[in-house]
Amino acid sequence: MMKNTDLFADLSKTMAQPLFEQTEYPWEVLPKIKEFVTALGKTLPCDEYTEVAPQVWIHTTCKVYPSANISGPTIICEGTEVRPGAFIRGSVLVGKNCVVGNSTELKNCILFDNVQVPHYNYVGDSIFGNYSHTGAGAICSNVKSDKTLVVVHNGEEQLPTGLKKFAAVLGDHVEVGCNSVLCPGTVIGPNSNVYPLSRVRGVIPPNSIYKDEGNIVPKH
Repeated sequence: MMKNTDLFADLSKTMAQPLFEQTEYPWEVLPKIKEFVTALGKTLPCDEYTEVAPQVWIHTTCKVYPSANISGPTIICEGTEVRPGAFIRGSVLVGKNCVVGNSTELKNCILFDNVQVPHYNYVGDSIFGNYSHTGAGAICSNVKSDKTLVVVHNGEEQLPTGLKKFAAVLGDHVEVGCNSVLCPGTVIGPNSNVYPLSRVRGVIPPNSIYKDEGNIVPKH
């Protein structure tokens, strides 16, 4: 339930497909994002992408509001909207037809196509699968309070990531409710929903509803 093949049905829904094909677990992609985006940006067709600032490549069909702040290396793909006050800090790949909302902050992350992070969201050191969505105020917490390395907990199984910074991975079609916090090392299986005001950690099975810790039920 934690491997790339379990979480993402169609890797063609991201320009980072080679990174996922070269790795087994999604968190293994995180340290590679900056270098990958930097190299990929230099190869993008000039008639489709404009380098609006050093190492910031934006597709010509995107709608980016003037008050958005974007640093490189960043690629923003076709049809995406970046709303007022968005803060994109670099090492970011945003897919096609996404929404990066007002006051949303992105850092070292990959958003597959059709992802919406539309209102006051923080997405750092994370990967969001195709059509995943976070409600207003949902936050990814990417560093443990004791600053130790992040371990993914799946019941009794523990997988060390070797990373100090790793927040969350959302599979395809995941819905996260408003004002939820995804703690370091969260992995949510595809087609699962998280109730608003939740504190989530560990691995959530696919096709599930997370109501609260210890109360995770299958979707019917």
